[in-house]
Amino acid sequence: MDLTVGAIAFFWSAEQVRAFYRTLADTPVQRVVIGEWVCSKRLPFWQHEIPAAVEVLQAAGKEVALSTLTLITLKRERRQTEELFASGLPVEIADLSALKHLPEGAPFWVGPTVNVYNEGTLEWLAGKGAQRICLPPELPLDSVAQLAQAGRQAGVAVEVWGHGRAPLAISGRCYHARLHDRAKDSCQFVCAEDPDGRTVETLEGQPFLTVNGVQTLSYAHMSVAGQVDALREAGVAALRLSPQPGDFAAVTRLYARLLESGLSAQDALAGLRRIQPGAIFAQGFLEARPGAAPCP
Repeated sequence: MDLTVGAIAFFWSAEQVRAFYRTLADTPVQRVVIGEWVCSKRLPFWQHEIPAAVEVLQAAGKEVALSTLTLITLKRERRQTEELFASGLPVEIADLSALKHLPEGAPFWVGPTVNVYNEGTLEWLAGKGAQRICLPPELPLDSVAQLAQAGRQAGVAVEVWGHGRAPLAISGRCYHARLHDRAKDSCQFVCAEDPDGRTVETLEGQPFLTVNGVQTLSYAHMSVAGQVDALREAGVAALRLSPQPGDFAAVTRLYARLLESGLSAQDALAGLRRIQPGAIFAQGFLEARPGAAPCP
């Protein structure tokens, strides 16, 4: 079992993106997904950084894939999706409609926003050319084990959401803009003011979710630090780590040590709390409990 870093979910500046991938090149991850998977309006501000990021990561021995959007609706978004498949790099589909642009026989990856909940779906995607599938974060361990077994039989590497705010929903409307009394088309990119998303509280004032433009994320950071042995036994091929502000390189190194059995689950969670003071870590989904159930 090894490590994959997913695409950045938040609206970071081009300078932040550049610094992030240069730092990531010197981390113990095996592969990286790059691209805008939340809102296509953000892409023009940083897409010029993608070629250099791919170059620096590949020079460091990382496998690199490009991500599609999670919700492809506009003509320009369909055109951008088609261009991804012409890039010569693996493409990770975050929306099944992207398969319309897939060249015949071309391999691809599948991201966690595609609902791969059963063996039939996995086998259908494998038949289309899927090489890697990151399962949705809400699946319990029993389902993960069955899908990992189906993946081995179909020649597909199965990943699970290993660390970070879990993607829960995507919308055609922008909650971030609405919070500031702005329409989506005139949002003025207010989501850039929240580089780790904006917290949503219940009526009782308890942190509940995180808003990221048109995307809804969990408030808690999912972490499988306590279930690595069970996931390895289940046949999971990789853990998916989601980029976040702060010392993300330290997060990758901690999970690498955990996979190498150089760190106990308890010490790993303690280390995560030092790296992200004040963060809430949860992983109820794998235990078939509410996802927000905190890690011990």
